[in-house]
Amino acid sequence: MAQLSTVESANAELAKELAAVQGTSDAEWLAEFDTDRKLYADRVERYGVNILPPAKSQSFLSLVWDALHDKMLILLIVAAIVSLAIGIYQDVRVTGDPVEDGQDVHWVEGFAIIVAIAVVTLVASINDYQKEKQFRKLNAKKNDRRVRVTRDGQERLISTNCILVGDIMHIEPGDILCADGVVIGSSNLKCDESSVTGESDAMKKSRMEEVEKYQADPEKRTKTSSSKRADPFLISGSRVLEGVGRCVVVAVGKESFYGKILLSLRTKNDPTPLQTKLNGLAELIAKLGGAAGLLMFIVLIIKYAVKLGRDEVSREATKVVDSIVRIIISAVTVVVVAVPEGLPLAVTLALAVATTRMLRDNCLVRVLASCETMGNATTICSDKTGTLTQNRMTVVAGCIGDQFQFSSYPPGTSEMQRRKAKQPPADGLLDTAREEAVSESAGIPSRADKFNGSKTETALLAWSESLGAPDYTQLRDKDVDEYVQVWPFSSERKSMSTLVKIRRREDGKTVWRLYVKGAPENVIQSCRWIVDVDGAFHTQDHNETLRDLRRTVSDYASRALRTIGVAYRDFESFDEANSSRLESDVEWRESAGLVCLGIFGIEDPLRDGVTDAVRRCQNAGIVVRMVTGDNMLTARAIATQCGIFTPGMGGIVLEGPKFRKLTSEQMEFIIPRLQVLARSSPEDKRMLVEWLRSHGEVVSVTGDGTNDGPALKAANVGFSMGIAGTEVAKEASSIVVMDDNFKSIVRACMWGRTVNDAVKKFLQFQLTVNVTAVLIAFVSSVADPEEKSVFTAIQLLWINLIMDTFAALALATDPPTLNLLDRYPEKQGSPLITFTMWKHIIGQSILQVVVCFLTLYAADDIFNLHTVENSQDMLVLRTLVFNTFAWMQIFNEFNCRVLHNELNCFKGFHRNYFFMGIILISVIGQVIIVQWGGVAFQTTALGGKYWGFSIAGGFLSLPVGLVLRLVPDQLIWWMIP
Repeated sequence: MAQLSTVESANAELAKELAAVQGTSDAEWLAEFDTDRKLYADRVERYGVNILPPAKSQSFLSLVWDALHDKMLILLIVAAIVSLAIGIYQDVRVTGDPVEDGQDVHWVEGFAIIVAIAVVTLVASINDYQKEKQFRKLNAKKNDRRVRVTRDGQERLISTNCILVGDIMHIEPGDILCADGVVIGSSNLKCDESSVTGESDAMKKSRMEEVEKYQADPEKRTKTSSSKRADPFLISGSRVLEGVGRCVVVAVGKESFYGKILLSLRTKNDPTPLQTKLNGLAELIAKLGGAAGLLMFIVLIIKYAVKLGRDEVSREATKVVDSIVRIIISAVTVVVVAVPEGLPLAVTLALAVATTRMLRDNCLVRVLASCETMGNATTICSDKTGTLTQNRMTVVAGCIGDQFQFSSYPPGTSEMQRRKAKQPPADGLLDTAREEAVSESAGIPSRADKFNGSKTETALLAWSESLGAPDYTQLRDKDVDEYVQVWPFSSERKSMSTLVKIRRREDGKTVWRLYVKGAPENVIQSCRWIVDVDGAFHTQDHNETLRDLRRTVSDYASRALRTIGVAYRDFESFDEANSSRLESDVEWRESAGLVCLGIFGIEDPLRDGVTDAVRRCQNAGIVVRMVTGDNMLTARAIATQCGIFTPGMGGIVLEGPKFRKLTSEQMEFIIPRLQVLARSSPEDKRMLVEWLRSHGEVVSVTGDGTNDGPALKAANVGFSMGIAGTEVAKEASSIVVMDDNFKSIVRACMWGRTVNDAVKKFLQFQLTVNVTAVLIAFVSSVADPEEKSVFTAIQLLWINLIMDTFAALALATDPPTLNLLDRYPEKQGSPLITFTMWKHIIGQSILQVVVCFLTLYAADDIFNLHTVENSQDMLVLRTLVFNTFAWMQIFNEFNCRVLHNELNCFKGFHRNYFFMGIILISVIGQVIIVQWGGVAFQTTALGGKYWGFSIAGGFLSLPVGLVLRLVPDQLIWWMIP
């Protein structure tokens, strides 16, 4: 009893947790669940409930804690603590100098770094938390739907969350099975298990008794292929295509097939290439900054020791301690300046801006860092159905009779285009063709322009609708009096037939009409007449007409179209009593002869813009591979249409069974050239992904089925489909493509490159500031008699933190452009800072150091200042150096908008309002600080000539940047010894 109570309590908590994810307004099933849990406690205890334990989501505090483990942030935390401690010491000590003792602002820098750390951590954590919460809510709402079940002899609609083992579940076309079951009653029931097993053919489902009876017949068993054999087992996650049925539920929740796969995918993601590079950079900066600080400390200590030995300074103990502390402060200031405080924020802002805007491009980013990984993708393994194609079988070509032909392909595509009729078919003939399309379809409309059921029949229904035909139900009700007999599709006959009692429109006479649809070669063979464009029919000349029709069929087949022949025959009389005894209509229709209506070519057409998107990927150095469960002929044709398969360039098409048997040596030769993998299983896709990753490729994979989970998880970036994708696929993916379109994946690639570029742009800007500031602080401290840097701590705070933070936002908001796809992806081992970036960082640093030192050591002569005798002139000089340095950073932001030696750094500037706003804020802030900063920033108001000098000095960054972009990188390489 105690155990039962524990189980009930655990299940109740599970339900409440899921309800909390969905929201109270969406969790109407909760009361129903509580009732069922008590009424059927024994079932719940033994078999569980149809709710998966929600993935253990991280709390907000745990996300914050994880964010603080970033190496760059750890470096900042150490610098902040040291800076804050020394700042507080400087503020509380008494030096006897009224000016120094009155400035209680030394703590501000350390505190400001702590604020920056808090901002970075909170932005990253809030973004991750909201994305995960949004994704969980989206899935929870999608999975909670109503199904019809029989329980305790009563039929009712209940939530999928309330399904229990032992329920009798009613199955209809379009249903996605929410639990495992065994069929106990069915009528022409077929399921699509491709998302679960990878088998693309529809699987027939029958009662256990029928399957056993079938298995006992050796003749039938040998004639039927394994993919056509019926079985009684329904797998959760599969979709019902045709027919109706009932099943007894045998497994729910985490015990079901679907649930077990979902639970197996809950693993952590590996660090991305950019994260790895930034961690390495953080370590390098920490070492270099520490080395610079240590060197400065040693130099200043030696200098002080020399002065002490010459009795140039006081030997009083308190004075000695005070001097040593001042030296330590200067050394620590250099270390703090060397650390790029804005870099973590730049990365976070770039990713946050990208993920927000990517949603507008139909990409829901689940793993924040995946967008930057996508920028370096070197290969995309894409599904065919639904991603490259529309996942909607469509009539794209056909002939009505032997004269009128139509095609959605451009003229000149094939030989049949030259044989078009001079006039369109008569309305009466089109009516007959429409009736043929709707007479045998069992589909029911699920949306305004789509139907459920056989893909062939839904294609014909859509074609009928495109011709302006009324609703198919109206056609049936208007003309058909009675459905006499249906002979379903048979692989032996390769056709299906429907006999109806119909009122003929021409004369209003009641006749029995036989509609036949199937493989053209079989249908044509039974035809004695063929219609012409006027609707009349004539006896076909088997020598010439059959040759023309077969040529048409061959033409369609060469384009990998599925061909369907349609025919009919009217009978003035028919013995309905004997119809039930006719097992097949073949002999009857061949003896009577049929009227050939025409031939249709059906395919799943490419999505708009896919060919262009594939071409752009290839120009960007990204290899696009098609991995599909379809047969080789269809896969090759679609891959050729969209430009993936290029046999002239050594491309290879391979089938899954052959791929599995390849040796390691064969893989080394074949996989780099492999462009299409047909008839592939989920295991084939996973093997391909793992091989590519082990050979240094950055792999992105698309998938929509449950069986794609392992491959999605194995890839660097997994794309699941938002419309056709299962929950398993979405759970395993990094990005959900909301419109299932390959073009959106290309947009994601552009956004990834934008993120990488934004981080590099900021890094180029930040390191220029840091290198210059460290050199100036080092030299000025060593040269100053009191070991003071020309920049105060609060001035460096404005330059190194506030302005850099603004720069991070400005440089992270440039939108992606198509030019991003004109270059190849970076290799995984490539340096984060490229040679071109170093050229600009060093070039601009030299300019800034030269200008600042000229200002510092030549301003007395230029502006007739007396800095040695006059402390006010010294304050003016320090303010002038600070102002000039700040303006050089403002102008250098424009240079950093380009990375690859593009000449125009103002391109698109007017469209980035963030950038313009931030430049304006930086200018206004600088003016306020200089003119009214006073004691806090240790500045004094400058006159017009000083402002002109500062702005002119800063403006030099633009022409120097242009010169650096014009100098070829190869020339610099050649000059380096």
